[in-house]
Amino acid sequence: MSKRITLIFTGLVGYIVLQFLWWEVLLVRQSNANIYNEQKIAALSTTDPGIITRDIALLEQKKMKRVYMIVGEGSVFLLILLFGISLVRRSIRRETELANQQKNFILSVSHELKTPIAASKLQLQTLLKHELERSKQKQLLTNALNETERLHKLVDNVLLANQIENDNLALQKESLDLSLLVQSTLSRYFQAQLDAGLLHAEIAPDIRYSGDKDLLPSVIINLVENAFKYSFENPEVRVVLKMHNGRPLLEVRDRGCGIAAGERQKIFEKFFRSGDEETRKTKGTGIGLYIVKRICDLHQAKIAVLGNQPKGSIFQVQF
Repeated sequence: MSKRITLIFTGLVGYIVLQFLWWEVLLVRQSNANIYNEQKIAALSTTDPGIITRDIALLEQKKMKRVYMIVGEGSVFLLILLFGISLVRRSIRRETELANQQKNFILSVSHELKTPIAASKLQLQTLLKHELERSKQKQLLTNALNETERLHKLVDNVLLANQIENDNLALQKESLDLSLLVQSTLSRYFQAQLDAGLLHAEIAPDIRYSGDKDLLPSVIINLVENAFKYSFENPEVRVVLKMHNGRPLLEVRDRGCGIAAGERQKIFEKFFRSGDEETRKTKGTGIGLYIVKRICDLHQAKIAVLGNQPKGSIFQVQF
């Protein structure tokens, strides 16, 4: 459908430009014909060769002025027309991209909702139908709880994105122990990765900050999840919280596929998915980093993306 719209739009623009140029040619021809008739009248109105030569020269100058005027005004109008057309084309392209991103978002959210629900349902049905050992029951319940937690985080992200979009996100600042908040968030949501040695936390103690205790965990969760999601071969993530230039600095480092320099600002746009086909096949909704950026903006914190060495990314939040 987008190719068809582009073809129709291009054809319409081409037709308008050609019609405009043809109108300009006809106008110049009409002006020249009028001047030619005036020259003939001037030649018939007197027999003095000097006067005839003078009148014809004046009319020739008049003709050139009209041609310059028509071409000049026409060129300005054409440039304004082409500028307006380029704005319309850019708007159509942006709306088409947004529509495609929203479509992909809906498909992604539908899949991400179905997966934990189906997994939890299967594990609970297994518990009901079979008499299992206590250890296996505990494992199934743990798996079901993990899937529920995953579902909870997804719903939280969708609700947060909706609140941000409608400007309904109110900031409730209070004095916080940021060190404790980061540590407790990692322990609650990423304990398995901490136990497995895949997640390393370097949290300086007693860092105070005035922020929203309900919103800031979303920044940590989304950054850490994003780091693991795109670490295909070496899923090792490091979270650092320290004081830098007298202010708290949060860093999330990974050794994943990295982010191209040209996409480091785009990744914070809603529904944007970074990378090549391999990274786009990774599960995701495209709203996690959008939420992170908006929460940072509300706290007047600066978020930056740097390249890690030898590979990977570093997300820095300077409070």
